[in-house]
Amino acid sequence: MRTSGGCGTIGAMARILLSPMPFSGHVAPLLAVAEALVQAGHDVRVYTGSAFADAVTRIGARLVPWEQAPDFDENDLAATFPRLRGRKGLWQVFVNLTEVMIKTAPAQVADLAAEWAREPWDVLAADETSVGVALFAEQSSCPHVTIAVLPLNLTVTSGPPSGMGLLPGTTPLMRTRDAALRALVPVLSSPLSRPIARARRDVGLPPARLTFEKVVFSTELVVASGCRSLDYGRTDRPEHLTFVGRLAGSPPPAQLPPWWSDLDGREVVHVTQGTQNIDPTDLIRPALDALADDDALVVVSTGVRGRDELPFPVPRNARVAGILPYAELLPRTDLMITNGGWGGTLAALSHGIPLIVGGGDLDKPEVAARVSWAGAAANLRTGTPSAEAVRAAVWRVRSDPDYRAAARRLAAELADLGGAARAAELIAAQA
Repeated sequence: MRTSGGCGTIGAMARILLSPMPFSGHVAPLLAVAEALVQAGHDVRVYTGSAFADAVTRIGARLVPWEQAPDFDENDLAATFPRLRGRKGLWQVFVNLTEVMIKTAPAQVADLAAEWAREPWDVLAADETSVGVALFAEQSSCPHVTIAVLPLNLTVTSGPPSGMGLLPGTTPLMRTRDAALRALVPVLSSPLSRPIARARRDVGLPPARLTFEKVVFSTELVVASGCRSLDYGRTDRPEHLTFVGRLAGSPPPAQLPPWWSDLDGREVVHVTQGTQNIDPTDLIRPALDALADDDALVVVSTGVRGRDELPFPVPRNARVAGILPYAELLPRTDLMITNGGWGGTLAALSHGIPLIVGGGDLDKPEVAARVSWAGAAANLRTGTPSAEAVRAAVWRVRSDPDYRAAARRLAAELADLGGAARAAELIAAQA
């Protein structure tokens, strides 16, 4: 192993700090990598929110909790970040990035600096929304790896900018549209420029005119969840990027709901809105209404552990739980209706399950576009569809075998990329 920037020591064991933002969809894939690193004999710490302490300890890593950075509840962001209350759509994206990711960055740097002074590490790896980690890495010259847990939002030289939920143009007119949108990226991202500049100044870094993705993505190594077929088959990605498929670790002990045996012998449709923007009237209710008279068993996750009921009556063919064990559920699932969370989408595709995606906020429209482009999903093009739209999408996916065939092709591609073990190997090689 090499040393770099005074951060490492030569030897078989590397000291690695992983830092996911404290969201379930960010923590789970990084903990999968952490577990693989621990199993390979490396010393692993995880800097994240205290809500994930048990999960960190279970895999044999050590928790470094958010202390000066606000230890927020992902299911109630507005309690810590009042400006997020009532926000949806594009403005939610900007406010979320500003309040949660950027403004907390100086406090993240303070936490990391304190931990570094106590016990240095050889490699620092974080998801692509961890602004504080990127600033600390620049400040300390420590090797920095990005583990991309969302659809890639790297700068592109062809097609539309990532994150807009737009398919790459295939006609001269649409390619002109894509080029115009790429040119507008600095303007469109300008609301983030001042908060980024302020965060850099607060941690003692020199001014730099950087867009959000230029701040957070490592120029040394990007380990990306997903695969090229879910990246529009782009050929303009940097050489330091490697796709590794789905990042999944060993599941915790399953706690099955009392109705679990009802799945036996039934077609199963799973409905989920993830763990953010979890108003069940957005997607869950129209999905239940659409399938109320269906022969399938509809299995719903509310997205909040312990919240095993919905605030409205459910049909006789529906079963509800807060959080469901995917390792047990997905092998028995025939179709998934989802808001488009990247982790859940990759989990379903890894089992060859076709999707219906109602992506309305944050990265969800982009996920919907990518999976529909790959042929494995019907895109509802809204996060608040009507029951009629959901019913039509269910009929379309059931009646067209191409959706399931595409999902199975993606499952094979994702499996071939090595997953968390491959990610751990790449990260450890940076030490």
